[in-house]
Amino acid sequence: MITIIHGDDTASSRNYFNELKTKFSNTVTLDGESTSLTELMQEMDGGGLFVTSKTYLVEYFFKRRKKSSEFEAILSYIQSKTLEHEIFLWEDKELDKKSLSYFKHATIKTFKLPQTLFLFLDSIKPNAGKQLIMLHQRVLETIEGEMVFFMLVRQLRILLALSDQTDSYIDEVKRLAPWQAAKMQKQAKLFPKRELKRLYLALAQIDQDLKTGNLATPLHVSLDIFLSDI
Repeated sequence: MITIIHGDDTASSRNYFNELKTKFSNTVTLDGESTSLTELMQEMDGGGLFVTSKTYLVEYFFKRRKKSSEFEAILSYIQSKTLEHEIFLWEDKELDKKSLSYFKHATIKTFKLPQTLFLFLDSIKPNAGKQLIMLHQRVLETIEGEMVFFMLVRQLRILLALSDQTDSYIDEVKRLAPWQAAKMQKQAKLFPKRELKRLYLALAQIDQDLKTGNLATPLHVSLDIFLSDI
């Protein structure tokens, strides 16, 4: 059996993936980028007449491996082994339909971020501190604070890039769908560029304090204070 674990809620999908290591007793973790077909065959075939069933946890196979003849060969080989082994593929993003179609009979587990998070991010505008704090508390009921912080930093980074056309070609902007770019461009215009810079630098300071253990208050409290100042 093969299961594909993906989605934009990376924290939840990763927690699920890590739990598999304790759920199954005979697990092997493989790097989807560097493991060759030969190495995979040696591992899964066992090098003998009798093959012991194992659980394989494969990370970043679609994200980091270039499409090639070996890529196709590995896909075909993995599918031939689904009756002998339990195979889980984990990606830190939501895969497109083409990638998912490679494994037609796979079980798909998709971890999506809640719509309340996107409502929260879309509501960022001047003088909206009270509303943003309320939405922040709602979001924290469904996902971890670290993910909220990550997405908040990403939102401000994109808004700042869109406020200056010379900086608007960062990868995150390139990956936006046209409708997303248009919506965020409109949101960016609500702020003077200097204000977006100030907000982004404030988040950068929170990030540094968090990583160095110097954050004076819990993360969610620090973010509430930040939001009250928008």
